[in-house]
Amino acid sequence: MPEIGKIVSPQTLRLQHETTAKGENFRSEFEEILREEYKSAPQVQFSRHAVQRMEQRGVEMTGKNLNELSQAVEKARQKGARDTVVIGKQGAFIVNVPNNIVITTITEQEMRQNIFTNIDSAVFM
Repeated sequence: MPEIGKIVSPQTLRLQHETTAKGENFRSEFEEILREEYKSAPQVQFSRHAVQRMEQRGVEMTGKNLNELSQAVEKARQKGARDTVVIGKQGAFIVNVPNNIVITTITEQEMRQNIFTNIDSAVFM
C-alpha cells in the first residue's frame, strides 16, 4: 500500500498490483485506488529523459510543485505556446505543451550557464 501523502503514479500502483495481488478483495481495493489516482493525476507527464535528469540533478517534485507546474503549463497553453520553459525554485522544466510532456529539467545553477533554444515561451512559477 502507498504511504499516505506520498505521490504515487498509476503506473506504480499497477506494478504493485501485478507483483503482490492476492485475492479478489485486494483487486477491488486496488482498482478503486487506481481510479482515484488516475482522476487526481496531473496532466503533465515526464519523459524518461526528464526523469533521469531529475534523479541525476536531485530535483524533487512534491504535490504542490507538480500542481504549480501543471498550472504554468496550462497558462502557456492558453497563450498558444507549443514548447515552453517553466522556471521555478526547483529549476527549469522544458515542456512540450500540446503533449503535456516535460522533456527535460535543469537546476537553478545550470540555468545560469545555459541558453534555452527551440522554445516559444517562458512561464515563471
